[in-house]
Amino acid sequence: MHGVAIREAQGPAGPPWQRPLRGALDALVVESEVLASNRLADPPRRPVYVYRSPGVVAGAATGMPSVYVLQGFTGQVDHWLCRPTFDLTPIERLDAMFADPDEPCPDAIVVYVDAWTSIGGSQFLNSSATGRYLDYLCDEIVEFIDDRYPTAADRGRRGIAGHSSGGYGAMVVPMLRPDVFGALASHAGDALFEVAYLREFPSAVRSLRDHFDGSVETFLHELRAADHFDYGRFGPFLNLYAMAAAYSPDPDDRGGVILPVELPTGRLRDDVWARWLEHDPVRMAARHADALRSMRRIYLDAGRSDDYYLDLGAQAFSAELAKLGVEHTFELFDGRHGGVGYRYPGAIRELVRALAG
Repeated sequence: MHGVAIREAQGPAGPPWQRPLRGALDALVVESEVLASNRLADPPRRPVYVYRSPGVVAGAATGMPSVYVLQGFTGQVDHWLCRPTFDLTPIERLDAMFADPDEPCPDAIVVYVDAWTSIGGSQFLNSSATGRYLDYLCDEIVEFIDDRYPTAADRGRRGIAGHSSGGYGAMVVPMLRPDVFGALASHAGDALFEVAYLREFPSAVRSLRDHFDGSVETFLHELRAADHFDYGRFGPFLNLYAMAAAYSPDPDDRGGVILPVELPTGRLRDDVWARWLEHDPVRMAARHADALRSMRRIYLDAGRSDDYYLDLGAQAFSAELAKLGVEHTFELFDGRHGGVGYRYPGAIRELVRALAG
């Protein structure tokens, strides 16, 4: 064969595959003490990504604001490197935001936290069924970052953001630990539980009956043994079980979970459902009004056609904040639950501007 001119090239492929960052991304690994011996036997060794904006990379920055980004349900930290069709990765979008001369943003450090569990997530809470993920975030990761990067070790210079379950964490973690975080941004975070969750209970119970002989033990065994994740088979009950692990772990059985419905009928267990509602950001707001009023910035948004009606949850949370006299911004946009990664940079800019001021 003649005339073949292909050859090995030196250096990166360049756009659209490898876009050079103006800032820098550090991919680190931490060994958590508080996640050791968790009941799911999930790894205590975790990746953590740390983005440094261009000014931080240049070395002239100290006392930087920081924003911690939480992933959604079933997410892992490496999902932030995935490229949507014809689009930038979330990290590239963040980098472009910091480098945009038309809408300048103060320099900052952005930390991507991994709170994955083998049942899909932790809701960033402490639970005997999943592990101490609130402590992992607030007491281990934050201290680790402050020790190694030029951040301001001050809750007034530290924010948190996320989408879906990550948005839930972004709402509730600052309420539970206002000593750690002083600003928040939530994109369609889980809220108004009777709208977000209750309507899915019947299909979850039916799925357990039809696919797993009505047995939670069979479900968990098959989930762990499956060679791929079939959402149609596992998804409906997984969401119910994972949320119960976060909101209603069994206080008498470390590692146990109490479902908010009876099996096999699906009848609501009012006492357990009441435990869930105690974790609803809409209900939590009044109990943590002082913490919310102390936030330097609260930014909320959601798509008008959110598949899980979390636009209504965001609207209800916003209404509670308004009732409590808590300053915040709430925006509805044309969109659904997924495909909202482009919303992150603007929200992070809002947090950084408030935290740097």
